[in-house]
Amino acid sequence: MADSFRRINVIGTTGSGKTTLARHLADCLGYRHIELDAINWQPNWTELPYTAFREAVAEAVSAEEWVLDGNYSRVRDLVWARTDTVVWLNYSLPVMMWRLWTRTWRRTVGGELLWNGNRESAYNHLFTRDSLLLWQLQTYKRRRREYPHMFAQPENAHLRIVEHNSPRATRRWLTNINCPQP
Repeated sequence: MADSFRRINVIGTTGSGKTTLARHLADCLGYRHIELDAINWQPNWTELPYTAFREAVAEAVSAEEWVLDGNYSRVRDLVWARTDTVVWLNYSLPVMMWRLWTRTWRRTVGGELLWNGNRESAYNHLFTRDSLLLWQLQTYKRRRREYPHMFAQPENAHLRIVEHNSPRATRRWLTNINCPQP
């Protein structure tokens, strides 16, 4: 069954586990992993300019096999035109909040190095408008409302939608496609 997936886009609200799942799928399938955050976020948390971001993503998705994680609306048209399968991690808000909180804690306390030399800051996540926790709360309901509408659009009729409402459902699916978690 996994051999019918060639270009996969893992989507979901911040903290759902998109990158973790995408990396695992890419490793299991032997495909390239594309992380949109790694393309977008340049040193000092500077976003790649719009045109350069679109060009870099277009180049990345020109390959025949990949697993990409991210929801960037600025490049969704490019990504979904090449995608055959969208895996939507549509988990409950408490699950995603816990995941985001523990990830943020791990990254900030451990000083984890991210893309292009960036590091997360507990201060930014708790006390600024750039807070990922705030972003999660602002986008959660909107994504749950918008994604089904986007999936139903004629230009997206080619997409196979795999929606998971819990981490357990995701683990079952991975087992079913012969890609169980280690």
